Amino acid sequence: MTAPLTPPHQPQPNDPWQAPPSGSHAVPGDHPGSGERRAELRQGAVIAAVLTVAGVGLGLLWLWLAPRVPLVSDDTAVFLKNSEGEEAIGADGTFVLLALAFGLASAAAVFLFRRRGGIPLVVGLALGGLLGSLLAWGIGTWFGPTSDVVAHAKEVGKGVTFDAPLELHAVGAAVLAWPIAAMIVHLGLTALAGPRDPEPEWEIPYGAPRAGAGPESAFGPASGAAEEPRAGDGPTSPGAGPSRP
Repeated sequence: MTAPLTPPHQPQPNDPWQAPPSGSHAVPGDHPGSGERRAELRQGAVIAAVLTVAGVGLGLLWLWLAPRVPLVSDDTAVFLKNSEGEEAIGADGTFVLLALAFGLASAAAVFLFRRRGGIPLVVGLALGGLLGSLLAWGIGTWFGPTSDVVAHAKEVGKGVTFDAPLELHAVGAAVLAWPIAAMIVHLGLTALAGPRDPEPEWEIPYGAPRAGAGPESAFGPASGAAEEPRAGDGPTSPGAGPSRP
């Protein structure tokens, strides 16, 4: 005769530590928070598109407010009418100031639209500001005075003052003013006035001793601890008679 064999351990169907069966995999899109992440990506794309279109307004304002550089021709060459004028750098300064104002306004609008912030929103804010600045630069140079200075001088004639083409000399600083200002202002508003996540509440596990309590508070008297007899109690040993005076 042979001894009966012990059957292998069968895991319970509701065992949380049981390994998933082979071939199983997570269903895509069921990860918690994936829907909110997709919504943030869509909002970031919308913000980038809106700010790019807003670059048209920046370009038109720059074309309207930027100072003109006067030129004059003597049929042989084209000269600056006022060689000590600051109109050349005034065009760059006007563009930078307008870009900073657009960055402040766009950051405040995005913060009011979604106070919780998020990386996709900041990326959309920066990308939209960069594209909007490039579009504004193109609009100002395209609709401004012609870049063919020689042909323009011949057209107006000798000794007649005409405007130089609208240009940016510090292109990098001017184009990056909007996105940098927008990111800084938005991050500052989020840090100062954004909502805060609630602090986690730590619960004491069932059966764990509480603060200030000994080992007896949760599990009763400690094992091996003997109770001292109190005054007036009878003898503790079994079979003992009454005490004599």
